[in-house]
Amino acid sequence: MGRMSKKAGADLSAFATPRLAAERLMQGHLPEIRRMHRDAAVMAQLGGVRDDAQTDAYLAKNLKHWDDYGYGLWILRDFGGGEPVGRAVLRHLLVDGVDEVEVGYAFYPSHWGRGLATEIATACLELGRRELGLTTIVGVTDPGNRASQHVLEKCGLVYEREFMNEDHRAALFRTR
Repeated sequence: MGRMSKKAGADLSAFATPRLAAERLMQGHLPEIRRMHRDAAVMAQLGGVRDDAQTDAYLAKNLKHWDDYGYGLWILRDFGGGEPVGRAVLRHLLVDGVDEVEVGYAFYPSHWGRGLATEIATACLELGRRELGLTTIVGVTDPGNRASQHVLEKCGLVYEREFMNEDHRAALFRTR
Protein backbone atom coordinates (compact mmCIF):
# COMPACT_ATOMS: atom_id res chain seq x y z
CA MET A 1 0.00 0.00 0.00
CA GLY A 2 2.45 2.90 0.05
CA ARG A 3 3.56 2.92 3.64
CA MET A 4 7.31 3.38 3.81
CA SER A 5 9.95 4.83 6.02
CA LYS A 6 11.95 7.89 5.05
CA LYS A 7 13.77 7.72 1.73
CA ALA A 8 17.53 7.84 2.09
CA GLY A 9 18.73 11.42 2.22
CA ALA A 10 15.33 13.06 2.72
CA ASP A 11 15.59 15.61 5.55
CA LEU A 12 12.11 16.52 6.68
CA SER A 13 13.13 18.31 9.88
CA ALA A 14 12.08 21.70 8.49
CA PHE A 15 10.13 23.04 5.53
CA ALA A 16 8.17 26.14 4.61
CA THR A 17 5.01 27.16 2.80
CA PRO A 18 4.33 30.69 1.58
CA ARG A 19 3.06 31.71 5.04
CA LEU A 20 4.33 29.07 7.48
CA ALA A 21 7.63 27.69 8.71
CA ALA A 22 7.56 24.12 10.03
CA GLU A 23 10.18 22.74 12.43
CA ARG A 24 10.38 19.16 13.67
CA LEU A 25 9.13 18.43 17.15
CA MET A 26 11.88 18.48 19.78
CA GLN A 27 11.93 17.90 23.55
CA GLY A 28 12.26 21.67 23.98
CA HIS A 29 8.77 22.13 22.52
CA LEU A 30 7.18 20.60 25.63
CA PRO A 31 6.02 23.99 27.03
CA GLU A 32 4.40 24.80 23.66
CA ILE A 33 2.66 21.44 23.42
CA ARG A 34 1.41 21.90 27.00
CA ARG A 35 0.08 25.37 26.09
CA MET A 36 -1.68 23.90 23.05
CA HIS A 37 -3.10 20.97 25.02
CA ARG A 38 -4.53 23.34 27.66
CA ASP A 39 -6.35 25.42 25.04
CA ALA A 40 -9.97 24.24 25.00
CA ALA A 41 -10.66 25.74 21.56
CA VAL A 42 -7.63 24.06 19.95
CA MET A 43 -8.39 20.72 21.60
CA ALA A 44 -12.18 20.75 21.14
CA GLN A 45 -11.97 18.46 18.10
CA LEU A 46 -8.80 16.63 19.23
CA GLY A 47 -10.10 14.68 22.19
CA GLY A 48 -10.30 17.53 24.69
CA VAL A 49 -7.85 19.31 26.96
CA ARG A 50 -4.94 17.13 28.12
CA ASP A 51 -3.16 17.26 31.47
CA ASP A 52 0.63 17.34 31.86
CA ALA A 53 0.96 13.54 32.14
CA GLN A 54 -1.07 13.04 28.93
CA THR A 55 0.97 15.73 27.19
CA ASP A 56 4.26 14.19 28.32
CA ALA A 57 3.14 10.83 26.89
CA TYR A 58 2.01 12.53 23.66
CA LEU A 59 5.40 14.24 23.29
CA ALA A 60 7.30 10.99 23.98
CA LYS A 61 5.19 9.09 21.44
CA ASN A 62 5.70 11.76 18.76
CA LEU A 63 9.46 12.06 19.42
CA LYS A 64 9.76 8.28 19.08
CA HIS A 65 7.89 8.51 15.75
CA TRP A 66 10.58 10.94 14.52
CA ASP A 67 13.31 8.54 15.67
CA ASP A 68 11.60 5.56 14.02
CA TYR A 69 10.53 7.13 10.71
CA GLY A 70 12.36 10.43 10.13
CA TYR A 71 9.15 12.46 10.01
CA GLY A 72 6.20 13.20 12.27
CA LEU A 73 4.89 16.28 14.03
CA TRP A 74 6.04 19.81 13.17
CA ILE A 75 5.56 23.00 15.18
CA LEU A 76 4.33 25.83 12.95
CA ARG A 77 5.21 29.52 13.06
CA ASP A 78 4.30 32.41 10.81
CA PHE A 79 6.93 32.50 8.06
CA GLY A 80 8.50 35.61 9.59
CA GLY A 81 9.02 33.91 12.96
CA GLY A 82 7.47 34.59 16.32
CA GLU A 83 5.43 32.39 18.63
CA PRO A 84 4.08 29.06 17.36
CA VAL A 85 0.69 29.27 15.66
CA GLY A 86 -0.09 25.55 15.46
CA ARG A 87 1.17 22.13 14.50
CA ALA A 88 1.04 19.73 11.57
CA VAL A 89 1.70 16.02 11.30
CA LEU A 90 2.39 13.11 9.02
CA ARG A 91 2.45 9.99 11.18
CA HIS A 92 1.64 6.33 11.26
CA LEU A 93 -1.81 5.48 12.57
CA LEU A 94 -3.50 2.12 12.90
CA VAL A 95 -6.95 2.17 11.29
CA ASP A 96 -8.80 -1.06 12.07
CA GLY A 97 -5.47 -2.87 12.29
CA VAL A 98 -4.07 -1.42 9.05
CA ASP A 99 -0.93 0.75 9.18
CA GLU A 100 -1.79 4.06 7.52
CA VAL A 101 -0.07 7.46 7.39
CA GLU A 102 -2.23 10.32 8.61
CA VAL A 103 -2.07 14.01 7.76
CA GLY A 104 -3.20 16.38 10.49
CA TYR A 105 -3.09 19.97 11.70
CA ALA A 106 -4.20 22.19 14.56
CA PHE A 107 -4.05 25.96 14.92
CA TYR A 108 -4.75 28.46 17.65
CA PRO A 109 -8.12 30.20 17.10
CA SER A 110 -6.41 33.50 16.22
CA HIS A 111 -5.17 31.76 13.05
CA TRP A 112 -8.44 30.10 12.01
CA GLY A 113 -10.24 31.12 8.83
CA ARG A 114 -7.11 32.20 6.93
CA GLY A 115 -6.58 29.07 4.82
CA LEU A 116 -3.53 27.99 6.83
CA ALA A 117 -4.86 24.47 7.49
CA THR A 118 -5.34 23.91 3.76
CA GLU A 119 -1.90 25.37 3.05
CA ILE A 120 -0.07 23.14 5.54
CA ALA A 121 -2.11 20.01 4.80
CA THR A 122 -1.37 20.41 1.08
CA ALA A 123 2.35 20.79 1.83
CA CYS A 124 2.35 17.72 4.09
CA LEU A 125 0.55 15.65 1.44
CA GLU A 126 3.13 16.71 -1.14
CA LEU A 127 5.99 15.77 1.22
CA GLY A 128 4.36 12.41 1.81
CA ARG A 129 4.09 11.68 -1.89
CA ARG A 130 7.39 13.17 -3.06
CA GLU A 131 9.75 12.46 -0.17
CA LEU A 132 8.20 9.35 1.39
CA GLY A 133 6.77 7.71 -1.72
CA LEU A 134 3.35 7.29 -0.12
CA THR A 135 0.58 6.21 -2.47
CA THR A 136 -2.21 6.82 0.02
CA ILE A 137 -2.57 9.17 3.00
CA VAL A 138 -5.53 9.41 5.35
CA GLY A 139 -7.12 12.23 7.30
CA VAL A 140 -9.14 11.69 10.47
CA THR A 141 -11.71 14.10 11.88
CA ASP A 142 -14.59 14.14 14.28
CA PRO A 143 -17.73 13.23 12.29
CA GLY A 144 -19.23 16.61 13.20
CA ASN A 145 -16.18 18.73 12.33
CA ARG A 146 -17.27 20.12 8.98
CA ALA A 147 -14.51 22.75 8.94
CA SER A 148 -11.77 20.12 9.09
CA GLN A 149 -13.60 17.89 6.61
CA HIS A 150 -13.80 20.83 4.21
CA VAL A 151 -10.01 21.33 4.53
CA LEU A 152 -9.37 17.66 3.75
CA GLU A 153 -11.73 17.81 0.75
CA LYS A 154 -10.02 20.96 -0.58
CA CYS A 155 -6.71 19.05 -0.35
CA GLY A 156 -8.09 16.23 -2.47
CA LEU A 157 -9.10 13.69 0.18
CA VAL A 158 -12.46 11.97 -0.05
CA TYR A 159 -14.69 10.60 2.69
CA GLU A 160 -14.30 6.85 3.04
CA ARG A 161 -16.16 5.75 6.19
CA GLU A 162 -16.51 6.09 9.93
CA PHE A 163 -14.35 4.03 12.29
CA MET A 164 -13.39 3.86 15.95
CA ASN A 165 -10.22 5.84 16.69
CA GLU A 166 -8.99 5.55 20.30
CA ASP A 167 -12.50 4.80 21.58
CA HIS A 168 -14.06 7.72 19.65
CA ARG A 169 -16.13 7.65 16.49
CA ALA A 170 -14.11 9.28 13.68
CA ALA A 171 -14.52 10.09 9.99
CA LEU A 172 -11.85 8.64 7.72
CA PHE A 173 -10.82 10.51 4.57
CA ARG A 174 -8.28 9.27 2.02
CA THR A 175 -6.28 10.70 -0.89
CA ARG A 176 -7.74 9.76 -4.26
